[in-house]
Amino acid sequence: MKPLLNILFKFGRQRTLEEMAVQVQKGDTQLQNDLIEQYKPFIAKAVSSVCKRYIEESDDEFSIGLIAFNEAIEKYTKEKGSSLLSFAEVIIKRRVIDHIRKEARLQTFHLHGYEEEEEEFAQTKLEANLSLHEHIKKIEQEIRRDEILHFQSMLETFDLSFHEIVEQSPKHADARINAIQVATFIAEHEEIKAKLFKKKQLPIRLVEKNVSVSRKTIERNRKYIIAIVIVLTGDYVYLKDYLKGVLNS
Repeated sequence: MKPLLNILFKFGRQRTLEEMAVQVQKGDTQLQNDLIEQYKPFIAKAVSSVCKRYIEESDDEFSIGLIAFNEAIEKYTKEKGSSLLSFAEVIIKRRVIDHIRKEARLQTFHLHGYEEEEEEFAQTKLEANLSLHEHIKKIEQEIRRDEILHFQSMLETFDLSFHEIVEQSPKHADARINAIQVATFIAEHEEIKAKLFKKKQLPIRLVEKNVSVSRKTIERNRKYIIAIVIVLTGDYVYLKDYLKGVLNS
């Protein structure tokens, strides 16, 4: 109990989980271990919601959840725009889904080798896998929906709306690709990215000096560029996949 109290009330006030994550990222391994221990019930709950059964610490899926929670602590930044626990829950669910899919592929492969007298068992196993597959699809739909809602809330911090971005996105493919490339440059350069998120305005003059795109084009596509930077710097798996499709089309 005492170590936990020290964690929560160091410096005379309660530190947030997000502040503690920053300390972990600076190398505080003891704090990292304490947080993982403290949030084991949260991890078990997130993993169990995917597996459709109660998960114990001895289960492989729980170990995957622990690794995913640790990954969330190490990757979290304020620019994610959500609480660390919300971010961690998404990471945990994704990693467990990946594990289940991998296991299902292996089981399906092995089931093809069953003899005829074991066909009934094989069929039952395949049906169970299909049921789990449908469950996973539901969870992925929930994650995708939450991802879009979170993206909308981040846009609002820039006084933008999802409708605006859709309406004002570049109509021509070349223009979209140029805007995405400008956004990629911003996302990869800490100083420019920090100015954007702090002032909630695109630092056009600074961007213009470093990209081969005219100021007029940058200004015209300002809202779209900001939206893409938000996607690139956030934990948006599905939206990033969509961007890859735009760039590869």
